[in-house]
This record gives sequence, C-alpha cells and structure tokens, in this order.
Amino acid sequence: MKKITVLGSTGSIGTNTLDIVGRLGEEYAVIGLAAGSNIGLLLEQVRKFRPKIVSLRTKGDAARFKEESGDPGVRVVFGAEGAEEVARFDENDLVVAAITGIEGLRPTIAAVETGVRVALANKESMVVGGAILRSKAAASGAEIIPVDSEHSGLFQCLAKERKENVQKAVLTASGGPFFRTPLAEIKRKTVAEALAHPRWKMGRKVSIDSATLMNKGLELIEARWLFDLEPAALGILIHPQSVVHSLVEMRDGSTLAQLSITDMRVPIQYALTYPERSASDLPALELSRVRSLEFFEVERERYPLIAYARQALETGKSLPVALNAANEAAVEAFLGGRIGFADIAAVIGAVLDGHRVCEAETLEAVLAIDRETRGRSENHIKKKE
Repeated sequence: MKKITVLGSTGSIGTNTLDIVGRLGEEYAVIGLAAGSNIGLLLEQVRKFRPKIVSLRTKGDAARFKEESGDPGVRVVFGAEGAEEVARFDENDLVVAAITGIEGLRPTIAAVETGVRVALANKESMVVGGAILRSKAAASGAEIIPVDSEHSGLFQCLAKERKENVQKAVLTASGGPFFRTPLAEIKRKTVAEALAHPRWKMGRKVSIDSATLMNKGLELIEARWLFDLEPAALGILIHPQSVVHSLVEMRDGSTLAQLSITDMRVPIQYALTYPERSASDLPALELSRVRSLEFFEVERERYPLIAYARQALETGKSLPVALNAANEAAVEAFLGGRIGFADIAAVIGAVLDGHRVCEAETLEAVLAIDRETRGRSENHIKKKE
C-alpha cells in the first residue's frame, strides 16, 4: 500500500488529488492532510479518508476542527510548524506538495529532507528555492515528480532521452481569458473577467497568473531546476486548445509532444503512480473532436510579465525570489480591488527595477528577500490606489 500525504488538501490540486486516490482503490491510503482554514471541507476529507494526522492554519482553526470532528484517532496540529510536521510524518511514502505560494516552501523542503517521493504542484517553491530543493533531494535521495501539466509533459517526453540530444523544451500556455482581447481593453478588465479561464478550473491566484501569463514565466524558472536546462533551451508557445501540454525539440529535427485532455487529474495520477501507468476512468483524448491545434508566439505587449520572468530566469540568484514576491503581492492587491489589472505589471516592474541582486542560497536568505520585497511592493501598490 502506498501511503500519501497531501499538503494543501482543500485547494484545487489537493481536492483533485484526493479524487484520484479515491479512484485508484485500496492500494493507496491517505495518512496526512495539511489544509488552511476550510474546516468544513477538511472534515469531509477526514471522514472519507481517515488520515492519521491533519494540520490547519491557526490554533483556533485546530480547536474548532477537534470540536466538530469528535475523532480522537486523528492527530491535529496547526501553523507553519504543523504543516511541516505533516510533511515529515514518518509513515509517508509520497507527499503531494500543493500549498500555493511561498507558504508552501518550508513544508516542501521538510518533505524532501525525509527522502520520500514528492509530487510537486507548488511551482513557487522551485522558483524561489530551486537550488535548495535540488541540494536537499541529492542529500536525502528524494525524487521530485512534477504535477503541473506542462512539466509532467516534459518529464514524460524527456524520460528516455539523453540531455545532450535536447535542443529546446517548450511549455504551452492557453493564453488565458484575454488572448484575443483588443490590447486597449485589457487594462480595464475586472477580477471576475480575469478569473474566467477558458480551459482550466484553478484557484484564484493561479487563474490571475494565467491571465497575465506569469504562471508560464514562473514555470520557465521551475523547469530550469526540474530538468537542469539552460535558459536558452526553454521556451513558451501559446496554444489555445490546451491539448498539447509540452514539446521537446531534439537536435535531429524531431519534436516530441505530450497530449491529454484538459483535466489536472491526468498529470496528478501519473505523479502518484509513476513509474507505472494505472488504468483511468477519465475520458481519453479524442483528436477527431479537437480538429485543430494552433500555436502562437508570445506577444510581449499583451504579456509584459514574460520579459520580467525571462530576466529572472537568466539572472538567477535573488531575482526569482523578488519576482515571485512582487507578483504574489500585486495579484493579492488586484484580487482585493486595490489596483487594476494593468497595475500588476507596473508594480512588478517597479519592484524589480529597485531590486539589488544578491545570493539566495539558504532558506533564511530566501525568506528575508521575500519579506523585504513584499514591503517594497506594498509601497508601490499604495501609489496605485
């Protein structure tokens, strides 16, 4: 039996992961869940999967959960330390790291340090702490298997290929809800419009990142660390149908591609069952119904954040940390109605212009840079209000 812990169990990836575990049957068991403050959903998950340990965001959440659960058999912890305890639980065989944002970095590191397999869905952890995670994995023997559909596609395409034969790895992007919107109209788009993704059902922050294409910029940096590829060997294509998740151009002129339906449960199941492929009751891709597959270069005027992501990818050191922190702060401000859609790029650009690049080789350094950058981001956000 494979024993699974899910960090971020009440989020989009977490709920889809538990759906897949339920479909896979008795060979898989959930033994740990780390959630935020969605006590109602966590109670449902605990009643169905009977984990041994759960974590919530605050002490008050944990107390309320205990009262409503009435289950003395489950250990309840809370806070950042609680999430790390769940990640380090000694019975774990596989940890799904799906806590959004830099908040997921510490528990992801904790899981990697134990040497278990980590199914990584928290791209921000690899963006800000890629060198740290690779070093920890090398020391502990942990495997990091990507969950993002694009990185899962690359992982599958590259599985039997020698690195020296790879010319370019290409991530695809749907283009988000504003791919065909006239440029002059984009700056007036509302939160509701930015959240209305045409292809994928995702959390609020990831949906905004898709609208700005920052999700793909962050994924470029993540891919650099996951696959040890140079920045020049990483690219993006807009692919509105979201059927081809990634492509790998080989030096002999061949191009490999991974295709599947637009359902995150497909790459999640692959990460859970790797290196095996279990039967799935999810619908298979029917290309005869797709009819056309389109690919477009990224318009820099439509997606200005890609230039900032490229800069961070090529510069490295502390710049990816600053990029991620500024983006998280700007997206939160947009979702809160404090700034407009176009202000997201303006805030990030201003923050990066004022950032002094330095080393970011330890967790403490990463967190210090993150805090400092968020403070400067807030100053720029206030100027836009």
